[in-house]
Amino acid sequence: MLDTRREIRRLIGRLEFNSQRALKKTTICLLVALLIAFLPNYIGLNLAAQWTLFILIFAAGLWVTEAMPAFAVALVVIALEIAILGRVDGVFAKSDTDWEMFIRPWSSPLIWLFFGGFILAAAATKTRLDRWLVRNVLARFGTNPPFVLFGLMSITFTFSMFMSNTATAVMMLAVVTPVITKFDKNDPFIKAILIGIPFAANLGGMGTIIGSPPNAIAAGAISNIYPINFAEWMLVGLPPAILLGAITWIYLLKRYPSKMSKIDLSELLDDSYQSAILPLWKKLLVMIVFIITICLWLTTPLHGISTSVISFLPITVFASVRVIGVDDIRKLPWDVLLLLTGGLSLGVAVSKTGLAVWMVGELHLSTGIIIVMAFIFSYFATIISNFMSNTAAANIIVPIGLAAAVGFEPQVVIPIALGASAAMCMPISTPPNALAYASGQIEIKDFIYGGLIIGILAPLISVLWCLFVFNNWL
Repeated sequence: MLDTRREIRRLIGRLEFNSQRALKKTTICLLVALLIAFLPNYIGLNLAAQWTLFILIFAAGLWVTEAMPAFAVALVVIALEIAILGRVDGVFAKSDTDWEMFIRPWSSPLIWLFFGGFILAAAATKTRLDRWLVRNVLARFGTNPPFVLFGLMSITFTFSMFMSNTATAVMMLAVVTPVITKFDKNDPFIKAILIGIPFAANLGGMGTIIGSPPNAIAAGAISNIYPINFAEWMLVGLPPAILLGAITWIYLLKRYPSKMSKIDLSELLDDSYQSAILPLWKKLLVMIVFIITICLWLTTPLHGISTSVISFLPITVFASVRVIGVDDIRKLPWDVLLLLTGGLSLGVAVSKTGLAVWMVGELHLSTGIIIVMAFIFSYFATIISNFMSNTAAANIIVPIGLAAAVGFEPQVVIPIALGASAAMCMPISTPPNALAYASGQIEIKDFIYGGLIIGILAPLISVLWCLFVFNNWL
């Protein structure tokens, strides 16, 4: 038996160490933010904008150092905005209701759009519709290794456009595990599969507004200037994602060729072990609502119904017929919604206090430099997203890019979001990468080689494509 008192002391000591380390990081971030925001004499920067600059830098420091959970930083941002900028007769607020602008993003249409996406994903998972589709679709690709890899990546890519890339990666890795056990342990094609799935999950998220939180942050930032709907985002985000996915597939086939001529998919395609989780009619209902919702999202320009309003279709239908219950609602990733809200609220402060206008005045950008800045911001988003949450990275960079890109906001801000989703050089870069690395069959260098290719090409392709689309089609 363990000495209980000794074990308790050990656990408390670890807790104290972690708390002290977090406190030190937070204190350093606070001091750095205060020094940068208030020590220099910024000409033309009002006091409210200075405090906003402080909040922006403080939040960036907390996100980079991971002094506290990312969603907690978002709550700190909103609290500081209310306490400093929302106080009547303080540095910014003029009326008793001005503080409400900082919490209004919680009811933003984009939050409801994301919430609708979460409900769709939860319903598909609960009914095992997702696994049924994987088995039936993958069977159409045959047993040739290149086509199996193409099928796995295509299915992962498609699911991650509408589901959490983490949930998609968990599902796909679980599905292919029986297949991988059939391989020779030294077959390099195992790595192709285990890398292809997380990479496809990350890239697929670029394709839709709900595919990745950075997309929603970018769309929210430009909503007052250029409201972008579901179909328009797919026009700018999906082609670069597909091209990068094809490049990844070719790279994996060249680097990790299979020793097998055919892959045994019998265990994957055998669904006899699957038990009925819900009645058949509920599974059919989920499939019908899923298809109708996506079709309505894609045809918004034709019928004029907002994508956020359409999100209430799966929310209300699945709740009404109890496909989604109380326990399912509790399990939704609320931390992502809070993180999104914090980013949108930070953007409100940057815009309303005049910090954005001041940044524009200081940068003096011309049209030619705007294009260069788009590359710089997108590559910067890709680099720092390899070492921190891509949502947090977008929260930091998008307001700055928005301020710098007057007249060219979509062309700069959207590549920032796409660049943030292209960070894949490390196991810690994205949850799907970490899940694949946990298999124990991939080395860090395997992520680095492929991640560098994507990281170099993604901002380049995204910026050029966005410039072309917005100058010619939108």
